Amino acid sequence: MSGHSKWSTIKRKKGANDAQRAKIFTKIAREIIVAVKAGGADPDNNASLKDVIAKARSNNMPNDNINRTIKKAAGDTDTSNYESITYEGYGPSGVAVIVNTLTDNRNRTAADIRHAFDKFGGNLGQNGCVSFMFDEKGVLVVEDEDNEIDEEEVTMDALEAGADDIDIDDGIIEITTAPADFSSVREALEGKYTFATAEVRMVPQTMTELTNEDDIKNMTRMLDMLEDNDDVQDVYHNWDMPEE
Repeated sequence: MSGHSKWSTIKRKKGANDAQRAKIFTKIAREIIVAVKAGGADPDNNASLKDVIAKARSNNMPNDNINRTIKKAAGDTDTSNYESITYEGYGPSGVAVIVNTLTDNRNRTAADIRHAFDKFGGNLGQNGCVSFMFDEKGVLVVEDEDNEIDEEEVTMDALEAGADDIDIDDGIIEITTAPADFSSVREALEGKYTFATAEVRMVPQTMTELTNEDDIKNMTRMLDMLEDNDDVQDVYHNWDMPEE
């Protein structure tokens, strides 16, 4: 699986317009709220919150938004109560899809997710039907379009920090870690490198290529509908998306 393939879904988010970016910020705010309610408002004593803050910053979420959300979640007036639910299924031509949600209404969310799969030729399945095709990994991406970063140096820095692997391809440096090592590796590197993305995510073991134009169109529309849903936090799939 090339760096291009792994980077393609992230690029969709990085190229978001203002309205899409606002929606991404809203989704990350939900993650911040859940992290604060579970472990407190101090990121130094709440590893989950620290990881979400890193994700927020890699998505260019303003510090004012981050701090305001933390303060709101820590206050007694915030009655937000989100439940984490994961859905699995297949897109057109058997593309494996995992959808992570945070919802305050599981019936609404289940109906919306099922509708998105059904509308575009997919099938919502049982939990476990596709997750075995993915590995959970920490993923840190650094953009180096001008080739200013020394490849040997960043490789040594990443491995010394405890990373499992590093892939450098056409200006994209992707560092992968075990989920348990993600926070420590990120903290060791973030003073020296700026991350385009920093999160624990589901990484497909193999990719599926779509050649039928209708399948490509339906898969794109299904992803757009899922990602546009307020309850959906992340969508992972093994479609080898074409380069834009």
